[in-house]
Amino acid sequence: MGRNDAYGIRHELEAMNVFSDTVPIGDLLVRSAARHPDRVALAFPDHELTYAQLLAGSVHTARGLYALGVRRGDHVGLLMPNSPEFLEGYFAIALLGCVVVPLNARFRSAELGYVIDHSRLRVVLTTDRISDRTDFRAILSESLPSLAGAVAGAPLDLPEAKTLSHIVMLRGSDSPGFVGQDRFFARASETPAELIEAIRTTVRVRDVAMILYTSGTTAHPKGCLISHEGISRGSMGRMRQNVPLVDHNVYWCPGPLFHIAAMQVMIGSIGLGGTFVSDTYFDGPRALEQIRKHRITSLWPWFQAIMNGLTTAPGFMPDDLASVTSIILIGPPSFLRGIQAMLPQAIHVNGSGMSELSGYYAMSPLDDSAEMRATTGGKPVSGVEVRIIDPETGLDAPRGIIGEILVRGYLLMEGYYRDPEKTAEVIDADGWLHTGDLYVQDEHEHITYAGRLKDMLKVGGENVPAIEVEAFLCTHPYVMLAEVIGRPDERLDEVPVAFVEIAAGAMVTEDELIEYCQGRIASFKVPRSIFFKTTSEWPMSATKVNKVALRRELSELALHDA
Repeated sequence: MGRNDAYGIRHELEAMNVFSDTVPIGDLLVRSAARHPDRVALAFPDHELTYAQLLAGSVHTARGLYALGVRRGDHVGLLMPNSPEFLEGYFAIALLGCVVVPLNARFRSAELGYVIDHSRLRVVLTTDRISDRTDFRAILSESLPSLAGAVAGAPLDLPEAKTLSHIVMLRGSDSPGFVGQDRFFARASETPAELIEAIRTTVRVRDVAMILYTSGTTAHPKGCLISHEGISRGSMGRMRQNVPLVDHNVYWCPGPLFHIAAMQVMIGSIGLGGTFVSDTYFDGPRALEQIRKHRITSLWPWFQAIMNGLTTAPGFMPDDLASVTSIILIGPPSFLRGIQAMLPQAIHVNGSGMSELSGYYAMSPLDDSAEMRATTGGKPVSGVEVRIIDPETGLDAPRGIIGEILVRGYLLMEGYYRDPEKTAEVIDADGWLHTGDLYVQDEHEHITYAGRLKDMLKVGGENVPAIEVEAFLCTHPYVMLAEVIGRPDERLDEVPVAFVEIAAGAMVTEDELIEYCQGRIASFKVPRSIFFKTTSEWPMSATKVNKVALRRELSELALHDA
């Protein structure tokens, strides 16, 4: 073999640096605890756990669950805020080879009761940690009325949740229908730790690891069946291939861990032996203190509203983020360019994702320019295929033309739990997920979000992506956040209206914002009305503004004005 041939082979091998790290979720924690036992695995303002402590707490919780009769394959719910108990419960369920069902803390009682019954939960793990803000004991009692007649610590027999045997307080005392922490952990001694280890070794990477329920804003929530491979390989792969790494990675993510956006960060951090920094709820000053204390290397605010809450916190200075080498953030290009300018030392990473795909399925490549990061959602990550199709014909759309994005790959859910009809509606015979999201793809494979199919306004026959108007409104120096929806119109079918949040201390009127749009975007795209919101007034789903609620609010305003 000649020198040039050897160089060519070596070059090809170096280029093949994308590899899979696919292990069951529980193994991620066991491996990192073996490698970094004394490193801080997770940090909250009032509590930290090393990897050795997190593993010990998770095994102890798993022993308690086994003592209650939980067995491999059973479904176990988690209803709690971000907290050490959440992670200990999460990994305990995984170590037992059971299925984690994170319960959205914002579900109303009817939704929560439905999910507990539909997912066939055997046990729910919850907490009194933030009872002054959210009383999960009261919420569960309202969702499951028969709890009022149950005996503290005894097995349950509820007509509204027939498979549910126990509700456990990982932090809290006994009460009717609830097993307190003292009783629960006392029973853990009945199960040998060696049994948990033996069960862990039987878990397969294609086993279902989680059921993630959608927000259910238009119908009953749907449960996405996510495999161990989907969440572990996906979370690890994205961080290795799309996010710059250092010797000790410290991730700040304030999003709720019951949502895939934050969950994939937590899983990736644990798998890489990093430190995961979070809080029970987002508070700008508390977040700044955490970022300074832990010298965060990777910032995951995800959304514009969270980033605005951080940068407008009293005392904020860009130097507070001097340790940050990467920031994962989506939003209007004008906003993202501003953040890039504020943090020149950090690589900004954009992306696109959803629960059905175990998180991000596209992210900015490491060699992308800053402008591409601000204006596109990146490229499909390793192991993922995408198509953009014409929603009406089903044929592939030409590059540069908006259409529905279809995705397939290892990270695709197995389907919707107990709902083959809805599964068949979104996953076709060739394994493509029909997302309902509108995207455009350029000649270099970058994809750019153009809204939801249902958020495409039809104004006098013209297609108007709501996101296009939102992005333009955010170019106004006083506009912090904009959401556009359609209002019925007799002549044009519908017209755009906007809900807008302006910067604190700024003054701008509805007429001034409408005038700002006129002559700069097409007349049919100009909002006909603008309604103002403060930060606390936005109706939120798990991580973003709930447009269903905004449409409902708009209808109520129309009835009031009629």
